Amino acid sequence: MFFLRIRLVNYFLIGGVSTLIHFLIASLCIYMIHDSLLISNVIGFLIAYVHSYIMQSKVVFNQEISPIKAVKYFIVQFGVLIVSIYVSDLLSDFNNYIKTIVIIIIMPLITYTVHKFWTFKENGL
Repeated sequence: MFFLRIRLVNYFLIGGVSTLIHFLIASLCIYMIHDSLLISNVIGFLIAYVHSYIMQSKVVFNQEISPIKAVKYFIVQFGVLIVSIYVSDLLSDFNNYIKTIVIIIIMPLITYTVHKFWTFKENGL
């Protein structure tokens, strides 16, 4: 149980750092590219994704880096983005801050579970 708590704390900390990386890189790009929000967010996302994948692989799941797992990781992260948009739409009657809090709490728990049992499944690719 203790190991699971440490693993979850590390997962959330790395996710938080990756989110901060995304924000900082996107902000820098917005400043440098002058209002190109799409390009700035794509660049920020990609750099944060690489950081997140490497750190989650090594620190949280104690796994080697592999192209197959990187693709699985991307599929999960992208899938959760789509689910987040859908959930946000379902909660359209709620305040935007409430929707954001719900997504921030629920989505990382879902991604952790999917990564644990699929992306980084023990003894499997």
